[in-house]
Amino acid sequence: MRIQELRELRDATPFRPFSIHLADGRAIPVFHRDFVMSSPNGRTVIVYRRDSSFDIVDVMLVTSLQAKSNGRASHKK
Repeated sequence: MRIQELRELRDATPFRPFSIHLADGRAIPVFHRDFVMSSPNGRTVIVYRRDSSFDIVDVMLVTSLQAKSNGRASHKK
């Protein structure tokens, strides 16, 4: 996965919540654009959860991104 694809979902107008799917099978939800930020070099992202806990994700381990579109889930690989 490339950081640019993740940034496109984060910066989309209007914003739609999405999930980051990882190689180990986990899915990390992104509830709002303010809940995710990338490192300057794009190698990692920090995703905050609603309770202020967070995950630090190596972008190279992202297998797909999933966003809802018109009531249906769509995947980006």
